Amino acid sequence: MAERNMIGAINGTLDQLLAEDARVMVFGEDVGKNGGVFRATEHLQERHGDDRVFDTPLAESGILGMAIGMAVGGLKPIAEIQFMGFLYPGLDQLMSHAGRMAARTQGQVNVPLVVRVPFGGGIRAPEQHADSIEAVLVHTPGLKVVVPSTPYDAKGLLTAALDDPDPVVVMEPIRLYRLGRQEVPEERYTVPIGSARVARPGKHLTVITWGNMVAVALDAARALAEQGEADIEVLDLRSLYPLDREAIGESVNKTGRAVVLHEAPMTGGLGGEVVAAIQETAFWSLRAPVERVTGPDVPYPPYAWEDFYLPNRERLVEAVRRTLKD
Repeated sequence: MAERNMIGAINGTLDQLLAEDARVMVFGEDVGKNGGVFRATEHLQERHGDDRVFDTPLAESGILGMAIGMAVGGLKPIAEIQFMGFLYPGLDQLMSHAGRMAARTQGQVNVPLVVRVPFGGGIRAPEQHADSIEAVLVHTPGLKVVVPSTPYDAKGLLTAALDDPDPVVVMEPIRLYRLGRQEVPEERYTVPIGSARVARPGKHLTVITWGNMVAVALDAARALAEQGEADIEVLDLRSLYPLDREAIGESVNKTGRAVVLHEAPMTGGLGGEVVAAIQETAFWSLRAPVERVTGPDVPYPPYAWEDFYLPNRERLVEAVRRTLKD
């Protein structure tokens, strides 16, 4: 079993999916000859041909419109949007067409489409290269949204997304692409969509998070444990829609306290839905109000101010301490 970082796991999975099914197509801006801006598609065009791995114009609406047509026509497209901040021109295709097609046709037409979207901060990127708009996507009926935080889950969720009859957006945390390695099986496997995982078991409080912030939560939990202050459980949602409400309830019922962590802005963020899920599944177990640690309600700033924007270990530890005092 080989050790891979997340970008290696994604590249290997795409290679495997292309090899096993001639209907799979991979395309997007610079994904062919250059292998993608993060090299997620490196060498795939050489191996599978430029009719199955190819570059597109800089036109996100066109990329997604073409992908929807391919999916309806019987192919299995995997479209890459280079950065989540570039997704805005393509939202009409996702929200008005991909997400509605099954309902519009009363279940007669499905859109088995995968959209890969690098997202999040922490790499000193320019404007519109670090946005996190998962709340917009999960609020779109008909779309499924998943977020891996480990190389293992990156392969399993991408494979599950391709197998799903509905359109799935795979949000890939840029900061985690090359942050650490993990054993990833060579054989095909899936991670179920709609299933959270306990990234770290604990008993005093649950931190619920996803994507880049999983690493922040684990770092904070280690620091609090080393200082003898608290034993923190970290719940990695992995799937933002459908949301694993059962796992949320099970964890918070055990610990009695919770902090929700995400790097998107607070207002209207998915953290509010997670808090609602806690109220619905674990209200009588709560021993303190649920806190949220998020990005501020401003556009993602220039890279020189990035550290002031992103939630970090210190902010999370402060929130945990406040919650444990109640």
